[in-house]
Amino acid sequence: MSLKNIRLEVMQTIEKEIDSFMEKYLIPPEKIWQPTDFLPDSQGENFFDEVHQIREEAKELGYDFWVVLVGDTITEEALPTYESWLMDVEGINQHAENGGNGWSKWIRHWTGEENRHGDVLNKYLYLSGRVNMREIEITTQHLINDGFDIGTANDPYRNFVYTSFQELATNVSHKRVGLLAKKQGNKLLSKMCNIIAGDEMRHHLAYREFVKTILKYDPSEMMLAFEDMMRKKIVMPAQFVRESGEAIGTAFENFSNAAQRLGVYTTHDYIDIMRKLISYWEIDKLNDLTAKAEKARDYVMKLPDRMARIADRVAIPEDMTKFKWVEANGML
Repeated sequence: MSLKNIRLEVMQTIEKEIDSFMEKYLIPPEKIWQPTDFLPDSQGENFFDEVHQIREEAKELGYDFWVVLVGDTITEEALPTYESWLMDVEGINQHAENGGNGWSKWIRHWTGEENRHGDVLNKYLYLSGRVNMREIEITTQHLINDGFDIGTANDPYRNFVYTSFQELATNVSHKRVGLLAKKQGNKLLSKMCNIIAGDEMRHHLAYREFVKTILKYDPSEMMLAFEDMMRKKIVMPAQFVRESGEAIGTAFENFSNAAQRLGVYTTHDYIDIMRKLISYWEIDKLNDLTAKAEKARDYVMKLPDRMARIADRVAIPEDMTKFKWVEANGML
């Protein structure tokens, strides 16, 4: 049997349980939070007072903070559009009877949950009065236009490694932004970021479970996929982010530096996530691996310590980069 056919067989096996995964890790629209639960009620008598409070609290947040929050928002806003790309992954069929197979149903419901994140953050940024919304909107459109390449092609194994990793990374990032907001007395933004972080954790738990299940059926190929993604290094979908008039990807490094200066998401967080996945997937205990997969395991097992030694020597630029996203307006 070809590797492609084995992948399809494994995906079809897991698909039989997809409804239970959805019940455990996703929440119906009527029960889950919606952006309006956290934002001023435009039909309410206190709308303008509540907007004024948001604008006043926003004044306490520094420049790097706004850069990171904007970068996170742009990433979240673009993510649901990648549904069309994900529908081409092996084993996912949106053209099957009754609206597609179980995997396509999962993708639609997952991206439906993700859509709320960009929605609520965008509205908060707009009401805060601290950012240049037109420049942010241009960047978001560029990010969608420029495409989505995370090195997974249409391989479900690599995609699930990526999402297992990235969902936990966004959990860490949103949670840390929430903590910073709370320290500055911004309870509303803190609550928003924390509940988004909670969504990301649920999604992470689902995707890491998909990988763990695949390891039972196809351990060698799953191990090779894990190694390949670690060699490529997992980066945010916003790796191609750019501001108006700039080349693809020019803003990402500066955005990443701001996140590291604030301690929102650092190289050490990346390494910690890697260790957690290696541990949960019990990579050290895998049996019946091919010789090539054994070498892949050896590489992955040694990688966190190797990266930790390098990370301690990496210097993060201390100077803040000016972004078109963030209007000065007396902020600096």
